[in-house]
Amino acid sequence: MSDLAYAQLSENHDSQPYQLDNPISVQYLKRNLRKSQPRLVLNQAIEQNLREKLQTDPFIQHIFQSIKYNAESVLAIDLITVDIPDNPRSQQNQLRISRDFLYRINMLGMVYLVEKDPEILQRLNEEVLAACNFPTWNPKHFLDVGEMSLAIALAIDWTAGELPKSTLSLAKKSLIEKGIMPSWPENGDTPKWVNGTNNWNQVCNAGMIAASITIAEENPALAAKTIKRSIAGMNHALAEYAPDGAYPEGPTYWGYGTMFSVMTAAMLESAFGTDFGIGEYPGFKESANFGLLTLAPSKLLYNYADSPDIPELYNDFTLSWFASKTGDKNYLNHARFMQTPEEIGKISRLAGAGLVWTAQFEEKESGFIPSAWKGEGANPLVIFTGQGENKEGFYFGGKGGRGSISHGNMDAGSFIFELDGVRWVIDPGNQSYGLLARAGFDLWNRCQECDRWKLLTKNNFGHSTISVNNKRHVVDGLATIIDFKDGENPEATFDLTPTFAGQLKSAKRKFTKDSPRSIVIEDQIETNDSTKLITWQLMTQANIELVDGGAVLTQDGKTLMLENLSHPGISLSVISLDPAPLELDRHIENLKRIELRVPSWILEGNKVKIKVRLYGE
Repeated sequence: MSDLAYAQLSENHDSQPYQLDNPISVQYLKRNLRKSQPRLVLNQAIEQNLREKLQTDPFIQHIFQSIKYNAESVLAIDLITVDIPDNPRSQQNQLRISRDFLYRINMLGMVYLVEKDPEILQRLNEEVLAACNFPTWNPKHFLDVGEMSLAIALAIDWTAGELPKSTLSLAKKSLIEKGIMPSWPENGDTPKWVNGTNNWNQVCNAGMIAASITIAEENPALAAKTIKRSIAGMNHALAEYAPDGAYPEGPTYWGYGTMFSVMTAAMLESAFGTDFGIGEYPGFKESANFGLLTLAPSKLLYNYADSPDIPELYNDFTLSWFASKTGDKNYLNHARFMQTPEEIGKISRLAGAGLVWTAQFEEKESGFIPSAWKGEGANPLVIFTGQGENKEGFYFGGKGGRGSISHGNMDAGSFIFELDGVRWVIDPGNQSYGLLARAGFDLWNRCQECDRWKLLTKNNFGHSTISVNNKRHVVDGLATIIDFKDGENPEATFDLTPTFAGQLKSAKRKFTKDSPRSIVIEDQIETNDSTKLITWQLMTQANIELVDGGAVLTQDGKTLMLENLSHPGISLSVISLDPAPLELDRHIENLKRIELRVPSWILEGNKVKIKVRLYGE
């Protein structure tokens, strides 16, 4: 998320029937916090299990060898510094530095824990000293503090007292003064991230819990009140997973936020013997299917809500935590981690912790990954995948939601579509926060007329949805799923009426997988007196030939047909968006918008049905 703001938080839930257990007090810490180290992610029994798996399990051995390979690359570079690289695409904060440091500690720390190499310990000592001597950890952008605090805590814990006493003293002093204390402003205000509903809550509270466990003996009162506040605050972010695991901020931020929530669960469990209910939060375990299903056969993400289409490194270990808790091997990425370290390359900055909980996996009966799935909540979506012989070829994702949620776009009613390994219908995805910030662009405010909606990646004109009177969607209008059927020919209907408040009387969009190689998009629209023009839109990078009754799309030697079932007499239009409309827009090669423009004056009455079918040869 941006360094200009941790941006707009989606609304707090008025009622939360499920709450995490929260018995934390000074007395509870003294009675229940494990005294010996390690106690963050690891404890004596978990460490013993890891060592046994390192002797017997090729999968765990391969992951460790990749961590060791990454640790060797850390030894080959200079110590961490506070210097922010002069990169015009980077954000003007210390987040990249904190993330790099967390990566270094995970690689070095896990190798040291297993092998006790004094050279690794020396480098850990130097890295910790360097980071603790930063002037600050940049509390104005508290994500930086959250990740840095977690890293320092792990460095202390995984070396279990083997760092020099002077280093340990400085590190714990830094955790208090540069980590925890800035989270307690002198004016008494509670920082927004503490009770927020987005990824900042998960990352920052994880860092504060790790730091507090680490300094609990030095300052039990500060540790207790901080852990108690963080556990209470996490309820607000975890509530966003309900009812069935669809993460409102999209798949990339699911990976980021969830990675830190499972890290918190693992730390609490190793330190206290319980995760206080994180793993059982409604919708949380179910979100593992969301994590799997938002990755298409092309290995690209369904990249809505400020997500890039390339998956992040951390998703594999996030999913492996769910594997360890469910016994479902669907959540383990064997194919990736049975490669050589050189083939795998750089891995997640939490891979050390990920190795530990992956080693805790014991296979049970694998669960069923549905080929038709819906996720409701604040940003609802549906996903249809292939079946049988065509299992790897068909992929469809469609969504509702609204622009005003965290990382939201004006994309209600939009969809993506893949067939035969080709992404025919695209989402324009995300673009560099750093470039926009350095240009002085206000990306994070979400009022109806705010700057964010000028961008093609954020407004409805860059998404495969409908637009009315060439106007923007209503930013607060929530489009919901009102009907869903699975089976061989699944279908889902979204009520888009709030999206077009004042522009239409009503609008419903139904997606139907009517064959293994086709999808039908059907809009039932009722106009009002202000409706002048309805524009049906499809975003693609394919080459397009307009033909009677539709269009022929070609890409990567493959062909897709677009059939205009409802208005074959109206010719489609093709709008080139390469170059993009604005200099600040993301450049997407060969981007086009196919339009079916239906003027209200041709309608008989105030109702219209627009129906389009996409099918492969």
